[in-house]
Amino acid sequence: MLQVTVRFYGPLNDFLAPERRGVAFVHALNSPCSVKDLIESLGPPHPEVDVVLVDGQAVDFSHRVTGGQRLAVYPLFSSIDVTPLVRVSPPPLPEPRFLLDVGLGRLSGLLRMLGFDTLWRNDYADAELARLSRDEQRILLTRDMGVLKRSEVVHGYFPRETDPSQQLVEVVRRFRLTGHMRPFSRCIACNASLAPATPEEVRDRVPERVHASFTRFQQCPECKRVFWAGSHHARMQVIIDKLSELEQHP
Repeated sequence: MLQVTVRFYGPLNDFLAPERRGVAFVHALNSPCSVKDLIESLGPPHPEVDVVLVDGQAVDFSHRVTGGQRLAVYPLFSSIDVTPLVRVSPPPLPEPRFLLDVGLGRLSGLLRMLGFDTLWRNDYADAELARLSRDEQRILLTRDMGVLKRSEVVHGYFPRETDPSQQLVEVVRRFRLTGHMRPFSRCIACNASLAPATPEEVRDRVPERVHASFTRFQQCPECKRVFWAGSHHARMQVIIDKLSELEQHP
């Protein structure tokens, strides 16, 4: 039987059995296979892999593993320049846009609150998620490993946290989003860009006490919701301020 020695680094260890984390281990192959197939058979999804070394040489996902080799698999590098190496991860998108699966509905609202173009529905099929992610160049966020391992998915991530507020911090850190945030510029319900509105324009769509207390409003041109800087806005601003600090304290 064919055998290879494999070691995963950094957060890729999250997908491994405890005894395989942070150490080199021997893995048996039934037959030669691609690097991508080998890595995903062991757990980590390909969108989270940045560099793969086979016997010290950087290779792409199509490289064939035939037995006897040593593989080192690395996650995204953020502080080390690995430009000379073959990188299997795609270059970052110029403007981060997101696509979320059914289980991340609350996270979608939080990302929209920060101003990110974020698609979410509760009825996306797996194939549709993979296709939209590829065709519209969106980062697919999902806790469904099967979806993330589909070959069409280029940009993707598996949030480790289960609490939406912690998932938001995780995603902001992972994709270095603080410089891209445009808070309160997008409808958290339907994702459309908000437009300013005068008190007269929204008079019949907000409570009388709100109309009397506020002079600045925003409205969604799609779902017609109206937004103003009430108590909920203040609570969200606290979240935004804490996320902004991530630039100074990565």
